[in-house]
Amino acid sequence: MLLGVFQLGNLGDEAWSCHRHSGDTACFTGSHSLRYLFMGASEPDLGLPLFEALGYVDDQLFVSYDHESRRAEPRAPWVPSGTSSRQWLQLSQGLKGWDHMFTVDLWTIMDNQNHSKGSHTLQVILGCEVREDHSSRGFWRYGYDGQDHLDFRPETLDWRAAGPGARATKLEWEVHKIRARENRDYLERDCPEQLRWLLELGRGVLDRQAPPLVKVTRHVASAVTTLRCQALDFYPQDVSLKWLKDGQPLDAQQALPEDVAPNGDGTYRGRVAVAVAPGEERRYTCQVEHPGLHQPLSASWEPSLPGTLAVGVVSGISVCVVIFVTGVVFRTLRRRRASRAAAGDYMLADRG
Repeated sequence: MLLGVFQLGNLGDEAWSCHRHSGDTACFTGSHSLRYLFMGASEPDLGLPLFEALGYVDDQLFVSYDHESRRAEPRAPWVPSGTSSRQWLQLSQGLKGWDHMFTVDLWTIMDNQNHSKGSHTLQVILGCEVREDHSSRGFWRYGYDGQDHLDFRPETLDWRAAGPGARATKLEWEVHKIRARENRDYLERDCPEQLRWLLELGRGVLDRQAPPLVKVTRHVASAVTTLRCQALDFYPQDVSLKWLKDGQPLDAQQALPEDVAPNGDGTYRGRVAVAVAPGEERRYTCQVEHPGLHQPLSASWEPSLPGTLAVGVVSGISVCVVIFVTGVVFRTLRRRRASRAAAGDYMLADRG
């Protein structure tokens, strides 16, 4: 079976996210996903490998495999190097099996496309997502020469063709009902169990939560005023940023799409912008939701003093303080000198 059969016991509805150790129960919250990306070319003349596989838990790369080495390599510090566990050996054997199956699928698609010559590429993405309510969703898609090609539907055990060129392969694969049932079993049973095993390996890393720092800035250019809401340094990647006007969510057309990107240190940053009429900035609020926040966080733009004016005020206050202190010291010294002079005159007069 694809990528091995993972038998971790009777997990139950909640066991994918909870694990008991030393009498305590630790649970993973939020949604988590396991996905594999397979890619390769019919001929290696484009600088592309004949076959390469990458495996991700959420956004973390944990395994890689290539046709040249024919070995699965751990790519995350929480995956023990050289691990010999039964689950890892099953995963490695599954990737080796895909090395052969990928080539067969690529040539099948090429034949059905009448592409007997030239270099062509195939991409496969498959995996599953397990949500916080313990429901799951599987996905299995093929791309050919950079275009969507076929999409497996486990609920109906058939393939959806993205275009006329994919229909011949769709019909050919749907004849093999055993393969379709194996595909469904992997997506609905084995993949969630494999995800649970990987989450256990990555405990303390994959289940950490870093809430976002949120700030709203205003940008004025060419008579257009834009408010930009930024969420910074958060983990995991799952975040929601949306604009409210007078407390009501904006239509999708009114706000620019969310932009979420990695920082390079394991955390993420995101932003969403909205164009506003001058003078109406205070009517808009940015609402941010994230697993690391106990409740949605709201932020709005707050006008501040111009930088030069603020510096001037601070500088002016500093000068006043210096002048005041200097004056006090000067007056104190004058009084001491006057007192000493008066005392000296008295004593001389007394001696005389």
